[in-house]
Amino acid sequence: MTTTSGCPVAHGAPDDAHGVHQGYQPFEQRDPFPAYARLRDHEPVFYDERTGYWVVSRYDDVRAAFSDWETFSSENAQRPVTPRSAAAQQILDDGGFTAYSGLSARQPPTHTRIRKSASAAFTPRRFKALEPQIETHVRQLIQDVRGAGRPADLVPLFTNQLPVMTILSLLGLDVQHSVASFKRWSESRSAMTWGHLTDEEQVPHAHGLVEYWQACLDLVATAHRDDPDSLVGDLVRAQRDDPDAALDDHEIASVCYSLLFAGHETTTTLLGNAIRLLLTHRDQWDRLIADPSLAPGAIEESLRYSPSIVAWRRLAKKDGEIAGVKIPDGSEVLLLIGAANRDPSRFEDPDTYDITRANAREHLAFGYGIHYCLGNKLAKMQSATALRELATSMPDLRLDVDPDTIEFPDSISMRAPVAVPVTW
Repeated sequence: MTTTSGCPVAHGAPDDAHGVHQGYQPFEQRDPFPAYARLRDHEPVFYDERTGYWVVSRYDDVRAAFSDWETFSSENAQRPVTPRSAAAQQILDDGGFTAYSGLSARQPPTHTRIRKSASAAFTPRRFKALEPQIETHVRQLIQDVRGAGRPADLVPLFTNQLPVMTILSLLGLDVQHSVASFKRWSESRSAMTWGHLTDEEQVPHAHGLVEYWQACLDLVATAHRDDPDSLVGDLVRAQRDDPDAALDDHEIASVCYSLLFAGHETTTTLLGNAIRLLLTHRDQWDRLIADPSLAPGAIEESLRYSPSIVAWRRLAKKDGEIAGVKIPDGSEVLLLIGAANRDPSRFEDPDTYDITRANAREHLAFGYGIHYCLGNKLAKMQSATALRELATSMPDLRLDVDPDTIEFPDSISMRAPVAVPVTW
């Protein structure tokens, strides 16, 4: 399939039954999967005039684009989807907001250097030390859920709390006093980067980003002063040992800026989706109750079936080609991870949720190639711990609403349930 002169759209089958581009709506996340399936079948690579992105939906094509970082750069991954308003930009400028991506939007050789330093701080010792803390936090949160009474919403009581506690512990921050602030700041970052906000709606989120960035700078300054036993402390000590090779303070703060968001926001969504899916598919919940060791598989299948990030962006740095479609230099590309993860060419019976699926780990929920998520092991470890504890201590847990009524905020990339109401 190739484009024709003067028309950037890779046309597939007639679209009369489903509206523009098989009914695909870039920001609507309630249930995008039927449209994804039609795109894979009829328009696997097309130009979306509404957003200005080339949209890619098949597994092999998405993975190939992730792999080819020289053609399809990640430098636009953190760029705001909706341009910042003059008022919001003024707030950011006045507040000294100069945050930049820790890793996901950087390219080699800078990406290589920063990832090497950050990877050295993600040691097995750090993860080992976190495990008992995660178990303690999970059990306490389950008690909090029970104490809240029935019905209870697991999003504010559980899925929002655990990942923030974990990442704050990793960075050496006070868990009890920091959770609410960092959650609010992360919501501002998500809205300002991937949301579809009006100029007026951007203003409070701009203030949130300024506060967020200042907290990251303060975290680095505190590490210099107190020399803590934390990941930030490790990065600061590495800087002292080898200033030429290690990260500077702005880069360390940028890593913190990214970790505090990516380290919990996507895990919050992963947990919410995993619990929602298990309680919707009662046969799978019963399997987990009977054998809690299936929890890691349940996490992998949840990441495949309903990933936290359903789409991720790339920028063509030179003329390229995807599935025979010419992608001109300078083009914006949107890789539909959510569509790729249900591609029947890779996953048998892809619309079935099966926590024992043999190849679930082949999902692209954490990306692929040099930008594969650095914190994937931590996200999966804490999420599996949470599912094991819930299945063991609350086997009678069930959804308190029709699962089809659960809402998902508009976003071009993130797919997070607003609420997961449960009873028991």
